Amino acid sequence: MKTILTLADFKSMFDGALAAIKAREAEFSQLDAVLGDGDHGQAIVTAMSVVVEKAQTGAGFKSMLSDMGMEVLMQVSGSTSTLLGALLLGMSDGVAECDEIDAAGVKKMFASALKNVQMQTKAKPGDKTMMDALVPAVEAIEACASEDIAEMLAAGAAAAVAGAEATVEMKANFGRARNYGERSIGSMDSGAASWSCMFGAFAEAVK
Repeated sequence: MKTILTLADFKSMFDGALAAIKAREAEFSQLDAVLGDGDHGQAIVTAMSVVVEKAQTGAGFKSMLSDMGMEVLMQVSGSTSTLLGALLLGMSDGVAECDEIDAAGVKKMFASALKNVQMQTKAKPGDKTMMDALVPAVEAIEACASEDIAEMLAAGAAAAVAGAEATVEMKANFGRARNYGERSIGSMDSGAASWSCMFGAFAEAVK
């Protein structure tokens, strides 16, 4: 049972997320091309690359997460970096300056992250956006009764994947995709797909 998440574990989670997202970059861009401008794969890889590089010098959860969030906001433009930056800054708000956190601390960190992202977007589950993956993931992590962080993250990953898959049958309500109306039904949202990939990698890293 994994009851403590170390700083090294967390860095491994983001290393794994970057690798998994890079491997599916073309897929995410192809999904984005159906309803958007087709650059989401490149955008999420660029943003995650900046985040992972900044994490290498981190020595405490709070300052590292703040630095990661600010770096991606300053170095990368666009909605992807804005939301990823908000996630990381929200995580920073939810932790102390330490090099390990327990299961309750992990729940608090992700809950704080979601709260901050929700301050940056009005999108909700059902709108066919990355929130369809993020909200269920965080809710599943918070609802997990186990003190095993690996189980918590696995629950979050499963919920994120299910949320992303559900976007196939949704009509888009945000961004360029909303202009397609009913024609937006039938394809997965690229943001939900990439964020579910990220949560999947988080879970794999702490198995």
